[in-house]
Amino acid sequence: MRLSVRLFSSVVQKRPFYITTPIFYVNAAPHLGHLYSAVVADAIQRFEKLVNPDCRVIFSTGTDEHGTKVQQAAAKANLPLQEYCSNISKEYRDLFRDFEVGYTDYIRTTDDKHKKAVKYFWRKLVKNDYIYKAKYAGWYSVNDEAFVPETHTKDEITKEGKVKVSIESGHRVEWTEETNYMFRLSAFKTHLQEWLKTDGVIQPSKFQKQLQEFLANSTYFPDISVSRPSSRVHWAIQVPDDEEQSIYVWLDALINYLTVTGYPDEDLMKSRRAWPPDVHVVGKDILKFHGIYWPAFLMAARWHPPRKIVCHSHWTVDGSKMSKSLGNVVAPSSVPAPSALRYMLLREATMADDANYSETKLINIANSELADTLGNLASRATGAALNPRGEFPALHPHELTACISRQATADLLDRLERLPEICHQHYTNYQFYKVVDSVIHVLHLANLFFETMRPWDLKKKPECHKELDVILHLTLETLRICSIILQPIIPSMACKLLDKLQIPNDARHWEHCMKPSWRVEGAIFETKNIQSGKFLLFQRIYSDKKKIHKKTASG
Repeated sequence: MRLSVRLFSSVVQKRPFYITTPIFYVNAAPHLGHLYSAVVADAIQRFEKLVNPDCRVIFSTGTDEHGTKVQQAAAKANLPLQEYCSNISKEYRDLFRDFEVGYTDYIRTTDDKHKKAVKYFWRKLVKNDYIYKAKYAGWYSVNDEAFVPETHTKDEITKEGKVKVSIESGHRVEWTEETNYMFRLSAFKTHLQEWLKTDGVIQPSKFQKQLQEFLANSTYFPDISVSRPSSRVHWAIQVPDDEEQSIYVWLDALINYLTVTGYPDEDLMKSRRAWPPDVHVVGKDILKFHGIYWPAFLMAARWHPPRKIVCHSHWTVDGSKMSKSLGNVVAPSSVPAPSALRYMLLREATMADDANYSETKLINIANSELADTLGNLASRATGAALNPRGEFPALHPHELTACISRQATADLLDRLERLPEICHQHYTNYQFYKVVDSVIHVLHLANLFFETMRPWDLKKKPECHKELDVILHLTLETLRICSIILQPIIPSMACKLLDKLQIPNDARHWEHCMKPSWRVEGAIFETKNIQSGKFLLFQRIYSDKKKIHKKTASG
């Protein structure tokens, strides 16, 4: 089978950077895992704009609002379905606002424009002869809203006796027989294998290998059901020209990525020029849907698959998987300091492996790194005790040369000069934890430098004030460069520090951290007024056994 790919002319305007989160299912309130997907995508798009300030970004997120579980959740809440969906969708909007997720497009699958896109896409699959009607029998998981192949199930002993569950999710499955529409997935095995040979199309590579092995080991690659009887799932988009069938919730949901681009309006799509997506951010639990089914659907409709899928692992809580039954589902709104939680999520997780959340870990990391390592250094270097003139003081060449001869200074400057290149590579590989590790290492060197040079002693000696200027300048220059680099991780906090240093908004791009001031001709003689006085970058978090509260501290 030959596949043709629809491409748009590049004469209209420069192509945007198009990144997506999954759309989040509204059967329950948002939790830590949902937030993590969103902040990963947000950090990626912020880095893209940091490196390419003129880049136009389309960043989409939203809510997936159809299906059996939504019906059940609305009934349990004693609310009409649309009202229930709107309430939960608003919780996601509020969450993203509180945690600085700067999306440009918010999609809901109950939107009329999305329903139109889904029906058009369905008709395209029918026209291309990739959908047919058949009687289907198999193991179905209500929790996963998906049929599960026999080989992907196992028996499990429960209080109710022996039951069959999905190996992947652990959710219970039940034998179901019904007439459905089927998608000819079997026609795309070879095409999917070719697509998955593309270097870096799934990152981390661990997940790309998993999909490759899944296809290689699938001696039987069956077609899949893409509809359910409307009598079973009435809260869904109906199959065009067949009121007795409703479109499968996850096929409906996947099409949201096309809806955002203006699909099926070709003029609107040409004006946005967004397809294919540059990055889909997904959790590992939905990797198969995005890495097998979605590319196959797109190929069948003659659309190019996504350029890249960035897949992340899960968050556990105190070593256990989050679950309602265990009562350990973490609501992000319930934890202290939004900026600290965002920082910890990006700072701790490695994408390829599950990460563990605990309130103690959050507090320790926030206090140690944000309040002490970063915040305290900023407070001391800008405070009236050591910097009474409130300046980003000049570098004096003679004193700079003498200062560089000290080991603590040499170590700091060497690492600081290499930091942007190191962090650029880590950002490019979506290794946010390595970005933070590298920055914190430099800040530790800066604190050691500060302690070694003892500026409080130099402050007492007028003849040493030029040397003090150099020490303050190098410290503030370290903070400037680190703040620029950290903008995708802690946007508001980095902005607050750059504001304090009087760094203009148009001087906060990646190019502005590439060369430190002592490498820029003329910059070493410039003096900026930063206004001295007490500066609090981050409030330490204090806790006891009963409650957690924030207490103002100067670091």
